[in-house]
Amino acid sequence: MRLPVSLSSAARPARFRRMAAVGLVCLVALSPAGAQAQNFFEELFGIGKAAKPPAPPRNVPAEPSPAPGPTAPGAPALPGEGAETRPSAPAAPRQPVVLKVPAEDNVVGQDLLLNGLNGALKIEKAGAGYTASMTLPGTKVSQPTEACAVKLNAGKPVALTAEGRSQGVSRFSMSAPECPLKLEVLDGSVLATPLGDKVCTFTAQDCATTPGGLWGPGAAALIPQAGEFDTARGVADKAVRDNFKIMTQRARGQDVRPIVQEQAAFSSDREQACRTYAREGAHGYCHLRYTEARAIALAARLGANTASPTASNTSAPRPRRPKPAVDGVNPDAAGGGDPFFEP
Repeated sequence: MRLPVSLSSAARPARFRRMAAVGLVCLVALSPAGAQAQNFFEELFGIGKAAKPPAPPRNVPAEPSPAPGPTAPGAPALPGEGAETRPSAPAAPRQPVVLKVPAEDNVVGQDLLLNGLNGALKIEKAGAGYTASMTLPGTKVSQPTEACAVKLNAGKPVALTAEGRSQGVSRFSMSAPECPLKLEVLDGSVLATPLGDKVCTFTAQDCATTPGGLWGPGAAALIPQAGEFDTARGVADKAVRDNFKIMTQRARGQDVRPIVQEQAAFSSDREQACRTYAREGAHGYCHLRYTEARAIALAARLGANTASPTASNTSAPRPRRPKPAVDGVNPDAAGGGDPFFEP
């Protein structure tokens, strides 16, 4: 009769152990580290994340595509396959920029002033040629602080000798014995250069003159056209740069250096000549004419046909930017920047 009791007693501890194991699993799942335990059991029994297929590895180089075999006869050729490679045509050489050359008679009958300030120059037509009447401003030799003026050839017109257009613009020589000059006709002005000394001295009149410079209109007639001059100056500057580049490209070796030095000398001479022109900062007329003459001269030296302009400076004027005053003085104001000027 004790045998059944002993068997149930022996089976009871095993049942308790299984129940305890299940309870332990539930406690572990509900504990703060339940997430980690859950992952452990999912991995152990192959459920959850473990049941998902593994992700393919990244950055695996792709299999190179097999090289295409020879094209079958009659099949269309692939792009770039069997195409004939033709060399590109050489770029056409750059051509000089040619500005409109001023006519010889565009200054006939005009009253021109040296630097737009004083003196007098008037060119007139005389048959097939031209004459010039000229009054040179200067200072007294005995009193350099006093001004003086001398009329060439006692005020009589002097015949001008045409020298052609070797530098693009019309050139004349004025063989006055007291002060021989070279005259270059620009647009509305004349550029005078002494053929001898820069200073022409007239002992009988006790006067020393410096006739070299730009003879042109007075400032009052130029300021209303300042916008047009500014636009034309941009065209002329670009023509000089383009022609200068072409000249240096055509030169060889040691011939480039003199061209660069000549260009630098031109910029310096232009600044020195135009700084004395009346109210130059307000209109820029002198800089424009000097630059146009330089562009035309370069085009002529490059062998361009100066009778056929390739650039025009007749476009609409661009607005001029106001120049800042320097040390409280406006150089373009009346008086030329003199702080003691009284209107």
